[in-house]
Amino acid sequence: MADIVSATGVRKEFGGLVAVNDVDFTIPEQGIVGLIGPNGAGKTTFFNMLTGVYKPTAGKIEFDGVDVTGKPPHAITKLGIGRTFQNIRLFQHMSSLENVLVGMHSRLSGGIIRSVLRTPGLKREEREAEDRARELLRYSGLRGQHDDLARNLSYGDQRRLEVARALATDPKLVLLDEPTAGMNPQETSDFTAFVGKLREERNLTVLLIEHDMRVVMGISDRVTVLDYGEKIAEGSPDEIQKNERVIEAYLGKGATQAA
Repeated sequence: MADIVSATGVRKEFGGLVAVNDVDFTIPEQGIVGLIGPNGAGKTTFFNMLTGVYKPTAGKIEFDGVDVTGKPPHAITKLGIGRTFQNIRLFQHMSSLENVLVGMHSRLSGGIIRSVLRTPGLKREEREAEDRARELLRYSGLRGQHDDLARNLSYGDQRRLEVARALATDPKLVLLDEPTAGMNPQETSDFTAFVGKLREERNLTVLLIEHDMRVVMGISDRVTVLDYGEKIAEGSPDEIQKNERVIEAYLGKGATQAA
C-alpha cells in the first residue's frame, strides 16, 4: 500500500538545540505506526512539524502526494490531518457537542452573508453538522454526554472527546499524542480497542506517540524509535523489543550488557 506520509531529511533546530535531526519517516496508508522514545527524544516536535505548528529547519514533508512543508496548521487540517495533544486542549467551558462542532469549522461553507441572513441553506448545514457531531460523540463512547461541559467529563472521556473533535475535521490521518496518559487500565484497554476501530471501520491511518509499551506493541504495525532527535530503530513491534539500541536508550547500557 502507498505511503500517505513521506518525510525526508526533516530537521528542527531551536537556536543551538537540534530537536529532530535529519529524520526520514514514512507512514503507509491505513497503517497504525507507533512513534516512541525517551522524554525529550523529539517525538512531539516531529508531530508539530507534520501539523504545521513548527516549520522544519530543513527537509521535506509530503502528505497524500502534496508538499506540506511549512504550511500553516489550518491548511494541513483541511488537507486531512487531525490530531490530539499531549496535554488536553479542550474548551473546558463549552459542551462536548460544541467542542466537536469547533472541529468541523474547516469543513463548513457558511460565510458572513449567509450567517447574517440566516439562510435556509445555512440552517440546514448547521442541523447536519449537529447530527454528525452527535454521531461522532456516540462513536467515540460519549453517548448521552453531548450537553456535558468538557471540564465535567472524566479524564478518559476528555481524551475521547479530543479524538471526536479530531474526527470532526474529516481526517485521513489521525495523530494521537500520548492518548492513554493518565488513564486507568480499563480505560487504556478500551481506548486501545477504539484506535483499532478507527482503521477497521473508518479506514483511517494512525500515528501514535505513547509511553505505555503494551499499547504501542499491541496495536502498531510498525514502530519507529527516536532518541535525542535521531531515528535509532524502525521495525515490527517484535523487532523493536529485541533491538539493543532501543533497550539501551530506555534502560541504559547496563541493560544490554546484562542481557
